[in-house]
Amino acid sequence: QVQLVESGGGLVQAGGSLRLSCAASGRTFSRYAMGWFRQAPGKEREFVAAISWSGSTTDYADSVKGRFTISRDNAKNTVYLQMNSLKPEDTALYYCKATRAPGYVYWGQGTQVTVTS
Repeated sequence: QVQLVESGGGLVQAGGSLRLSCAASGRTFSRYAMGWFRQAPGKEREFVAAISWSGSTTDYADSVKGRFTISRDNAKNTVYLQMNSLKPEDTALYYCKATRAPGYVYWGQGTQVTVTS
């Protein structure tokens, strides 16, 4: 069992930055691939970024490439999402996700990011 707690969301003006954190419980964090997803009001949840268990591989949605950076610190059981050059369309509830074969999937409760123009 893995519990995920996101933090770092808030209200920021367009062009600003935020860093989200996702702290995981348990001793097996380093075995999980981690991802960030977001859901805006009235829209479906969408993929934002992902990182492999070792941190050697990352992937991003086209909408955030060049602006967001995902990273992890396995010693601290934490994954981060550095968000720069924020836009109003980045406003959403941001969720952390942990996945590991064969079929283990865990979600956090989310942290709100609001970007004003």
